[in-house]
Amino acid sequence: MAHYIGALDQGTTSTRFMIFDRAGHEIGRHQLEHQQIQPRPGWVEHDPAEIWENTLKTIAVALADTGLAPEDLAAIGITNQRETAVLWDRATGEPVAPAIVWQDTRTDYLVARLDASFVQDRTGLPPATYFSATKIQWLLEEIPGLRARAENGEVLFGTVDSWLIWNLTGGRHLTDVTNASRTMLMSLDTLDWDDELLALFGIPRAMLPEIRSSGEIYGTADAALPGVPIAATLGDQQAALFGQTCFEPGEAKCTYGTGGFLLMNTGTTPVRSSHGLITTVGYRFGDEKPVFALEGSIAACGSAIQWLRDQVGLFDTSEESESLAETVDDSDGVCFVPAFSGLYAPYWRPDARGAIVGLSRFHTAAHITRAALEAISYQTRDVVEAMAQDTGTSLDCLQVDGGVTANALCMQLQSDILGVPVSRPVVAETTALGAAYAAGLSIGFWKSLDELRANRHEDRRWQPSWTAERRTEGITRWRAAIDRTLDWVSVS
Repeated sequence: MAHYIGALDQGTTSTRFMIFDRAGHEIGRHQLEHQQIQPRPGWVEHDPAEIWENTLKTIAVALADTGLAPEDLAAIGITNQRETAVLWDRATGEPVAPAIVWQDTRTDYLVARLDASFVQDRTGLPPATYFSATKIQWLLEEIPGLRARAENGEVLFGTVDSWLIWNLTGGRHLTDVTNASRTMLMSLDTLDWDDELLALFGIPRAMLPEIRSSGEIYGTADAALPGVPIAATLGDQQAALFGQTCFEPGEAKCTYGTGGFLLMNTGTTPVRSSHGLITTVGYRFGDEKPVFALEGSIAACGSAIQWLRDQVGLFDTSEESESLAETVDDSDGVCFVPAFSGLYAPYWRPDARGAIVGLSRFHTAAHITRAALEAISYQTRDVVEAMAQDTGTSLDCLQVDGGVTANALCMQLQSDILGVPVSRPVVAETTALGAAYAAGLSIGFWKSLDELRANRHEDRRWQPSWTAERRTEGITRWRAAIDRTLDWVSVS
């Protein structure tokens, strides 16, 4: 009898395969980074073939390291970076272009032409380069002959989950409702591709995958795990919401990875935001009613630290950012706004660009690094405030997960800047755990949501230490820094 569930977690910077037991404990993992291709300013691409190769390697190594065989896995779940657009040839299975990543801003001129109220009313999404539709539109317009091939059904589109399912199953073209809800092509009312939106972006229906629920059998992963069912797929942030066991309306989590993503479960009725948030599908099992969420998406969290490491060279490893920032008591008035791809929620300003302000000859690498950690926390506070305005409820504790939560100083700053406790679970990689939970629940490996909730255990809790006066002073300075990043590039 199979005693484990696998999770394929394909993220913005890496791919990992993780294995969990019935108690939700991690049994094994293997992880590989893939290349971040930036051919021009504002362009961010991935090689879909490299992602697929890494997928096969991570599964094989994780099994070998744990001494397990495919038959030891009852099922696998897939979770993925959302919005990133992959186009491939139906006959050969080869990508027809590099994947355009969610961070890419090349389509800002296409977004500027859109009727914002129509798009947001239909999809729950404010028009932005973030989402998939204009990426597909750009590829169809820029690559000669591609549109005709797409209209004939010869070229397929998918978010990364679809690309992986296609390759794992030998050609099934599917996605789930959470990923579809991030394309700007799906109606929140029907949970299906919308003909008016397809016409607006000039995207042929023939190239789109079939939309399924988040938890059901998609096929078997025969290319890597013969006979093992793929029993769930969710976008990464919805998977983290599920992994944090936020099953009741009003429960929320924040995931800190390349970007930052705060999601609140709003139940089976979508809540339309009037304060800069996204209305999205949280998850859906089988024919049950979908569960919706409000989301605040932040473009740059961990990527701000990576930028200081890789492009600026302030330290050699991301872990060193904590020890360097701890050498000073505060940022001494420095603000770092990492608007590399513009500002996402709640501002939605594609014209913004990154800035470090407040510098003097006194300031050091430590002050700038600490300002980067503070920026992660201030951006999150902006989203928390917008969510409180939309829902009329305030958080009494923020549940956090993701790689950045290993930085204890950053999490302390988050508690200080929010003014509420911050709680990290034992399994901080709840994106993968959520995919595993969804797959296991779909096949009866776990019997109920209560069983999953019982698996959650707190690893650490941070309590706020700042005075109200210090918090207000910091927020005021942060807002002034935000103002200085606006109107930096033209998007007309």
